[in-house]
Amino acid sequence: QVQLVESGGGLVQPGGSLRLACVASGVTFITYAMRWYRQAPGKERELVAAIMGPRGTITYTDSVKDRFTISRDNAKNTVYLQMNSLRPEDTAVYYCNAQPILGARHYWGQGTQVTVSS
Repeated sequence: QVQLVESGGGLVQPGGSLRLACVASGVTFITYAMRWYRQAPGKERELVAAIMGPRGTITYTDSVKDRFTISRDNAKNTVYLQMNSLRPEDTAVYYCNAQPILGARHYWGQGTQVTVSS
């Protein structure tokens, strides 16, 4: 049974930083692409960052480039999202996503709230 558990969300002032973590269980972690999505109130869920495989390609949506960093620790079955220079428009529920590199099924975490406000 695949399980993804996110942590690290919270309330932060504009310009601040947070680090999200997502621990995966029930998977062979190195065979999975890992992604972070977010969904703001009244908006569609959007892909924020992705890391493909154990040392794979990393991509970011334009609005977070040079501010967010995705990384993975394969020994800990964990993917991270370091978020710096946070803006109010980054406020959203952030979701961890896992997909087998050679498969189509997606697995989701329960989400963690990030609120950027003064």
